[in-house]
Amino acid sequence: MLMIATVREVQASSLLVRDRSTSQDVLVRTNNARRFSVGDRVGILFNGVMTRSIPPQITAIRIRRIFGSG
Repeated sequence: MLMIATVREVQASSLLVRDRSTSQDVLVRTNNARRFSVGDRVGILFNGVMTRSIPPQITAIRIRRIFGSG
């Protein structure tokens, strides 16, 4: 699945993003979190599995910056 989202928070091994289609915050587990900045628009490829936690969590297969914050 592909999620288009805006980065809201960058952590050591995860990103908190706002899904642009649902306006829901989602925690994205990734080893590449530090490559992104708050405000970046990203495309996140993941296997479709999302936890029912708050916020929901996914594990990224690949993340690409679509539009930078700066």
